[in-house]
Amino acid sequence: MRRVILATAALAGLAADPLPNVPRPKEPAQVSPGDLNSAMDRGVQFLVKNQNADGSWGTPERTKALNIMADPPGSHNAFRSGCTALTVAALIETGGQSEEVIKAIERGEEWLLENLPKLKRGTQVELYNVWGHGYGVLALARMHGRKPDDAARKARIEACLKEQYERLDRFASVDGGWGYYDFDIGAARPAASSTSFVNAAVLCALHEAKGIVAPPEKMVKKAFDATKRQQKPDFTYLYGEYLKWQPHMDINLPAGSLGRSQACNAALRFWGDTKVTDQVMIDWLDRLVVRNGWLDMGRKRPVPHESHAKVAGYFYYFGHYYAGQCIRQIAPEKRAFYQDHLAKIMLPHQETDGSWWDYPLYNYHQSYGTAYALMTLNACRR
Repeated sequence: MRRVILATAALAGLAADPLPNVPRPKEPAQVSPGDLNSAMDRGVQFLVKNQNADGSWGTPERTKALNIMADPPGSHNAFRSGCTALTVAALIETGGQSEEVIKAIERGEEWLLENLPKLKRGTQVELYNVWGHGYGVLALARMHGRKPDDAARKARIEACLKEQYERLDRFASVDGGWGYYDFDIGAARPAASSTSFVNAAVLCALHEAKGIVAPPEKMVKKAFDATKRQQKPDFTYLYGEYLKWQPHMDINLPAGSLGRSQACNAALRFWGDTKVTDQVMIDWLDRLVVRNGWLDMGRKRPVPHESHAKVAGYFYYFGHYYAGQCIRQIAPEKRAFYQDHLAKIMLPHQETDGSWWDYPLYNYHQSYGTAYALMTLNACRR
């Protein structure tokens, strides 16, 4: 036992130094700005053309008899809300100022302002609404800066932000953080085990919005602490806190954590975790580049967690988006190396219609996948 304790302590002390046995990528060729811009333009056009008539993105079609459980209407309202919020956020960040893009953004914004306040828990078990609230916060934060002189619009957005905070607080687990299933009790206050990657996504969104409306300190601290409890000494993260007694399960090892460590490192660093140093982020960016196959083997597989190391397809663009968030936090002189690597991973996966997708989720996957990919590529611009 003493040897185990000493070994764990020694590994934890390496946070500021390169982790041992991390594969290091070679110098990449620089990605052409023209190639980057062309791909992003095609992605933006895909999103504009695939907006629903009511201003939202995503539908509950393409059931394929394999989709994850999602009871209508609540759970599909949650998926559509999260999908629309991500798309609005991506178009604001990357879409430019053309008339058709601005029109799409404004229709999406109006849909969010009308529908986010109506978003509810799907069932006692299904808590997908936390994704809608979390990414709703991200979109609202970006919407707030679009028309700085419109006081009435800003006030409406701020009121919606406060409401999303209230919903996130209401549906947070009793232990802190957020899970998207409550298989335990189904009570008004979920007993769900928080999942590290939901915590991370919400914490990143809250950080972006905190300068507009400050989120509840207690809620943030509990989510931060819940994520820290799932952090292992090498900065892998448990899939969920319910796996705390199985830390060496495949999904909790570096290969299985490859789509989560980026998001969790970014979120904890945003909220002041000094142990997540530049070197920690670099270690995990290196792992993402060299060991990308662990995620890529799961990409487009239709059954969750059927790939090696229990990887699910829907972690692919999620993980790369938050890798972009990590790149933005490391020292400026080290960013270009990872920007080119990340762009080289993203560009070949663009579909002929301009979209990106990683997991067939009803008819939401092309919109959310493209939104993630566009924001990832934007982080790759020098």
